[in-house]
Amino acid sequence: MNTLTLALRSLRNRRTTALLTLAAIAVSVALLLGVQKMRTAAREGFANTVSGVDLIVGARSGQLNLLLYSVFRVGDATANVSWETYQKVARRSDVAWTIPLSLGDSHRGFRVLGTNLDYFRHYRFAGGRELRFESGQPFADLYDTVLGAEVARQLGYKLGDPIVISHGLGNVSFADHADKPFRVVGILARTGTPVDRTVHVSLEALTAIHVDWQSGMRALPGGRVDADAARAMDLTPTSITAFMVGMENRVMTFGLQRAVNDYRQEALLAIIPGVALTQLWSLVGIADTALMIIAAFVVLAGLLGMLTAILTSLNERRREMAILRSVGARPRHVFTLLITEAGLLATGGVLAGVALCYGLIAAARPVLERRFGIFLEPGGLTGYDMALLGAIILAALLMGALPAWRAYRNTLSDGLTLRV
Repeated sequence: MNTLTLALRSLRNRRTTALLTLAAIAVSVALLLGVQKMRTAAREGFANTVSGVDLIVGARSGQLNLLLYSVFRVGDATANVSWETYQKVARRSDVAWTIPLSLGDSHRGFRVLGTNLDYFRHYRFAGGRELRFESGQPFADLYDTVLGAEVARQLGYKLGDPIVISHGLGNVSFADHADKPFRVVGILARTGTPVDRTVHVSLEALTAIHVDWQSGMRALPGGRVDADAARAMDLTPTSITAFMVGMENRVMTFGLQRAVNDYRQEALLAIIPGVALTQLWSLVGIADTALMIIAAFVVLAGLLGMLTAILTSLNERRREMAILRSVGARPRHVFTLLITEAGLLATGGVLAGVALCYGLIAAARPVLERRFGIFLEPGGLTGYDMALLGAIILAALLMGALPAWRAYRNTLSDGLTLRV
């Protein structure tokens, strides 16, 4: 009988302990592999928060600051971009499309974004996914608004509900645009990006609610303009916060970036989103590393459980080892037997863990996408995944060497002891 068959029969004889040990390893491997898949999905989702945009242009500051307020709605611009400059760039022959962005107001803690219909036509995320409407449609009237999925969920809005935009930022505002209320005409499907936490209105609407405001203060009663009167006014904005650019040919991206950065009439900055996102990820990726370390310790705990189970069974198996010696097994055979058992437990646990991980991903994927906007692609095992799983099996074999050595010493001692 070869060592592998003997190890399988030995484990079957102790099937309860073996199954519990295998289950512990399987759960820890599923957690490790699941965390690795989530890390990959998070990194890709972070990098694809905005997709297909070649340049983002705003007032000259730092590229992370421009990225944060234009894409993630965090922080504020140091200055605005004039409407004339935006039009000049948008009319260039090498520019395919642009998306103007105007920030500064809020609604109950959520940022308000002024833009145009090109936002819904050209904005992409998660590797080219288009914005979809869960219900309703883009804004058509001056006082229409489109809500992100998280805004609608947290505040309980539905189509047709009125909302009032507040001047400035913050959860509580004492300067509301209550004289020009908006109506919800669309709710976007969840994207897992800052779009979910954004209230979208037209650029003209943002101009309309500020026509009777000066220096952050509303005009006196005699100088106020009501909602209907604002419709008849010229609502072309004088400036915007930033704008996104899609090129006719991506080869021309660097040329336009250089032209914008060297623009003499206005201090501007053009950034490539992918480069800025990579730089930002390097700053926030420490949490990603911490999750992986925690998962690795869980796997270590599972392997230590296997080691404990084998060690605690050695005394109980002393008679088994003596019988093996009596039928001709040498100490090295006993050593190999224990190593093989550890390898079988680890390999079985790894295979079960992979199956468990993919089963959980298949079950949780629709919920993660619908509720949290996390697009988790199972995919196959990557080279890195295979290396991790191989390292787990190798670590189990190394750990199995300790009880194997003890069994080797015990059987050697027993073999040299005269029994009467």
